[in-house]
Amino acid sequence: MNQAAPQVAPVAKPTASNRAATLRAFNRFYTRRIGVLQDRLLESSFSLPESRVLWELAHTPGLTASGLAEALQLDAGYLSRLLASLRDRKLLKAERAAHDGRQTLLSLTPSGQRALAPLEQRAQAQMGALLAPLTEGEQQELLYAAQRIESLLDRHQKGAVRLRGLRPGDVGWMISRHAALYAQEYGWDGRFEAMVARIGADYIDHLDPRRECAWIAERVAAPLTTTQANGEMTDAGGPPLGCVFLVQAQDETRGQPEPGVAQLRLLIVEPAARGLGIGKQLVGECTRFAREAGYERIRLWTNSILTAARTLYAQAGYQLIASEPHESFGQRLVGETWELRL
Repeated sequence: MNQAAPQVAPVAKPTASNRAATLRAFNRFYTRRIGVLQDRLLESSFSLPESRVLWELAHTPGLTASGLAEALQLDAGYLSRLLASLRDRKLLKAERAAHDGRQTLLSLTPSGQRALAPLEQRAQAQMGALLAPLTEGEQQELLYAAQRIESLLDRHQKGAVRLRGLRPGDVGWMISRHAALYAQEYGWDGRFEAMVARIGADYIDHLDPRRECAWIAERVAAPLTTTQANGEMTDAGGPPLGCVFLVQAQDETRGQPEPGVAQLRLLIVEPAARGLGIGKQLVGECTRFAREAGYERIRLWTNSILTAARTLYAQAGYQLIASEPHESFGQRLVGETWELRL
């Protein structure tokens, strides 16, 4: 006799109340784990709000009380009492702005800077201790999860992500992240990392800034900070979220530049930042630069398994012009050539 298949009840989606309770449970776990429920932070004489005020003033010169209240989302009256306490302890000072006498700028005194230094050291040590028991893979997973939480909760913030040119160390980051992500997501071996490293080295060695450029996407962390290298004021950004290169295309058989053709290379977006439109922004910047540089076409090479990238290229107007099976990076793949006419 045929038996009727057992009925499987559908899994109910969590309600808004369930989801809120899950986040609250995580908040309780994490605040307990890092010790912010104690009256004093990291065995210091400061509360958590006081330490945050010290940190903001140390890393964001030129803050006013209103700007600090906005940055920390603190009630103005409560912040005023915090500032008065820190001022009484000779940890901060207030001075009239040279450009506008109506504004009062806050900054740390030398005593305030000395008081903050051990807090910074203990906070770094605390985070190191949290990470230490985890394997390298678990640490990466935790960091990506933290970045993903930040990205999801902050994704509607206007201007939260920007593009910039390369700085020292960016090409090394690009090589490392390409190698790690393609190994994790597609199983590609070390030969892919070697290829990416050659592309990065060639870019540095043979850059023609009039016709070639590369961009890093990053989250804007604060409007102004002071670089430790030279003391100049500069925009501060968070860790890289993605990158792309646009270079002069080469005829591989002759080893000569192809007139009028640019090549888009090494597009990548961190998993924690996907869904924010960063890939579209990077591809669009390549198109803008190529037009201004006088190129007639942009060409790129990808593989059929990279479905998200292929969708992005198609939406930007690229056309698939050729495909061919190949074995590379320890995998059987289908390589594809796409072009965009400018």
